[in-house]
Amino acid sequence: MTPEAVFPGSVRSAAQLNDDIRALWRRAGGQLNSEQRREYQLLVTRWAAAVQAERAAGPGHDETAPARKGEGRQIAA
Repeated sequence: MTPEAVFPGSVRSAAQLNDDIRALWRRAGGQLNSEQRREYQLLVTRWAAAVQAERAAGPGHDETAPARKGEGRQIAA
């Protein structure tokens, strides 16, 4: 089953998906059952795709993202 089948039309940022992953681990008490493990795998797959998409969007796409090496954040005066 693809992540899109579980989250149809869902467009969430890597940060939001990371929060969902952390919440899943908290709910599970640090030990995932088989259903939670499937949910975790789907969330991680979506998180990885979101990270890749955000990187492809280029610098400045997500102002909360750390600057890449050699890039500085500039504040407009």
